[in-house]
Amino acid sequence: MAEGPVESWERQRGESSQAFEAFAAYRDLGAARSVAKVARELGKSTTLLFRWSRQYAWVMRATAYDRELDRVFLAEQHQARRDIARRHAKLAQAFLGKAVARLQGLDPRELSPSDLLRYFQVAADIERRAVGDMPAAFGTAAEVQGADVAALTDEERRARMEQLRRELERRLAEGAQ
Repeated sequence: MAEGPVESWERQRGESSQAFEAFAAYRDLGAARSVAKVARELGKSTTLLFRWSRQYAWVMRATAYDRELDRVFLAEQHQARRDIARRHAKLAQAFLGKAVARLQGLDPRELSPSDLLRYFQVAADIERRAVGDMPAAFGTAAEVQGADVAALTDEERRARMEQLRRELERRLAEGAQ
């Protein structure tokens, strides 16, 4: 065994390979873990496993392991949200670019000031929603409440971006007529 600090869920100094194997089985059972289940799984005496459990602090070690798994999961989830927000912001910028290009191709004399303002608001709304920022000036109260992008699942974000894309295309098409 290597010298230096070891995590509580790793094999401890002085812990036999059999005792660690039993602890690892206990640790890996998750929320439904019990010494009795490990004894049945490994075909070992419950008396022996309870002794190892006390001697090597299985409950504390398994709890530390669970906390570490939660910490890693939350960090990965946070990074995934950031990656999604970046991708959605890029998509929103692309949509905004298309809207601007379409507007540049339109004869300004055919557009009312309210058409121009609405085109801008829709494009800006998409961009803001992609980064999770939706001020009340750009939507109804229900739309603003629904704009908490961080609270959405990946699937919900994709569906919302698709909905916003269709809305922008529809409005651009209406303005071109």
